[in-house]
Amino acid sequence: MNDSSPPGPQQPAAAQSSAEAGAAARSTLRFPNLALLIALAALALFVWQWFDGRSQATSLQQELARKFADADTRSKENRIIAEQAREAAAEGQVKIGVLENRLAESQNQQIALEALYQELSRNRDEWAYAEIEQSLLIASQQLQLAGNVRAALIALQAADSRLQRMERPQLTSLRKAINRDIERLKALPYVDTVGISVRIDNIITAVDTLPLAMEVRLQAGQGAEVIAETGSGGGVWTRFWHEAWSEFRQMVRIQRMEKPDVPLLEPSQVFFLRENLKLRLIGARLSLLTRDQASYKIDLKAARDWFDKYYDTRDKSVVAAVATLRTLHDSEINIELPDISTTLDALRNYRAAVRERPGR
Repeated sequence: MNDSSPPGPQQPAAAQSSAEAGAAARSTLRFPNLALLIALAALALFVWQWFDGRSQATSLQQELARKFADADTRSKENRIIAEQAREAAAEGQVKIGVLENRLAESQNQQIALEALYQELSRNRDEWAYAEIEQSLLIASQQLQLAGNVRAALIALQAADSRLQRMERPQLTSLRKAINRDIERLKALPYVDTVGISVRIDNIITAVDTLPLAMEVRLQAGQGAEVIAETGSGGGVWTRFWHEAWSEFRQMVRIQRMEKPDVPLLEPSQVFFLRENLKLRLIGARLSLLTRDQASYKIDLKAARDWFDKYYDTRDKSVVAAVATLRTLHDSEINIELPDISTTLDALRNYRAAVRERPGR
């Protein structure tokens, strides 16, 4: 029996079904190939990733190894640096200790220098005050013992100059007292003590050379007469007689004296006369230095009287000496001198207060 049937309306449907079945069969055949390709692609991708991961791992290991080596090197360097730092710190501690010791020594030296400076300052002030006190003491002694106003004035001016160089405000009152004493001394009348003393010394020096009244020689005419008498002509006996008479006249001398009361003195008495006259003049000079006006005038008057009595008042040197004695006798040497002991006491009190002051 023939299964073939005439074409009818169902044939297109069968053909379509077979076509779909063939397409399905072909698609079924293509699917394993696609899966295989996908699997191969996945496998290739996995292998590539594995190789890539392994290479990356190897690179990472190398990188890590390099970094570990660098880290180890740096660690060694850090250990060396740390050791050097510890050594430097130790050296720094030692140096700090040395510097601290030096600082302590420097502070001690500074304290010692400050103490030394204060001591030197005190000593310098003490020396200055001692110099000023010595100047004031000299001025007081010159006034009280010698009456030397000029020397006292110089000493006071030196003390004032020393105080001025110190530049201490607390010394103003002392400077005022010294300047007041200076003005008082300047207001005194001037007595030329040195000049008077020199003139007295000149008379003392001339005492031995001034002629005495008893030593006045014969006049030139009398001497010529004696020579003429002895030198006149005559015989041997005449010459003998004149020579004898000349010798006799030399042994005994008769002369006219203007002052009949002039005593005749032996050589020893002449010596003592001149020495006593010198002592009188020396006493006058000492009285001048001590401002003893009464003794000064008494000694000068006695010396002048002795000159008038024993010396040749016709001689120019004797006349000049007597005139000088008269002038010196009329000079006033007794001046009321100021007392500067108050200023000296003020300085001594100030020095005592400075010594007792704390912190000095």
